[in-house]
Amino acid sequence: MGNLLSRAFRRGYAVPSFCIWNAETADTVLRVAAKCRAPVILMTGPGELLLSYGALADTARALASRYDVPAALHLDHGNTMEAVQACLAAGFTSVMLDYSNKSFAENVAALQQVVALARPRGVTVEGEIGAVGRVDEVTGEGKGHTALSDPDEARAYVGATGVDCLAVSFGNLHGNYKLPPKFDFDLLAKLRDAAGVPLVLHGGSGTPPDQLARAISLGIAKVNVASELNKVLRDTLVKRWTAGEKLWVPSALHEGMAAFAAAVEKWLHLTAAAGKA
Repeated sequence: MGNLLSRAFRRGYAVPSFCIWNAETADTVLRVAAKCRAPVILMTGPGELLLSYGALADTARALASRYDVPAALHLDHGNTMEAVQACLAAGFTSVMLDYSNKSFAENVAALQQVVALARPRGVTVEGEIGAVGRVDEVTGEGKGHTALSDPDEARAYVGATGVDCLAVSFGNLHGNYKLPPKFDFDLLAKLRDAAGVPLVLHGGSGTPPDQLARAISLGIAKVNVASELNKVLRDTLVKRWTAGEKLWVPSALHEGMAAFAAAVEKWLHLTAAAGKA
């Protein structure tokens, strides 16, 4: 993944990282990426994993071999060192250990361990400074923590850990935005200059195109898309179900995956990754 992001960082576009959880979702992302000639990242995390990390990695590798497009397999929001180790053993090409809600010292120490394990394998490491919260926290419907990233901490963190890319918090939130996000672009520019590595936007779903383009111009080289993919697939299935139709699951999923594919293609163009493979 590091190679994909370094190129995007230098050339002013971003590589979208799409949430996948089975063969159908992985194949759809790869197929659309090949159609659009775009580099792509397949990501999964503890909240999406239906197969073992090993089974998912085997599936992703088998599918990727069918398409002539650069692709990476990424652990998103890994929450334990055991999860990271399992993904490294399975052959993931990128891992994230999210210790953003822990102290700075704990975050640094943990990511130093991850980098020490990953670097000899040529595996990319993503860390996070600050804490990207959730949309429902803003509306008061949920509980969680949001903290904007600090440029001085970002500089120190990258220097101490050696992470290859950095997830940052500058007004972005996980989930589907109910109102347009309020990005702090001045902060993002400072984070880019301080970190010196490709930056990651968590919570891409629903970001207005003009704000996305500006964020990419200021150092965002990876954009995570999960909630929107889940929504388009879920909405299709719910529509079939509530219409009183016989829900023959294979045909309903086929229709849902068409909506999923359309969302993937949209994001490949929004991030300007289309044509960059």
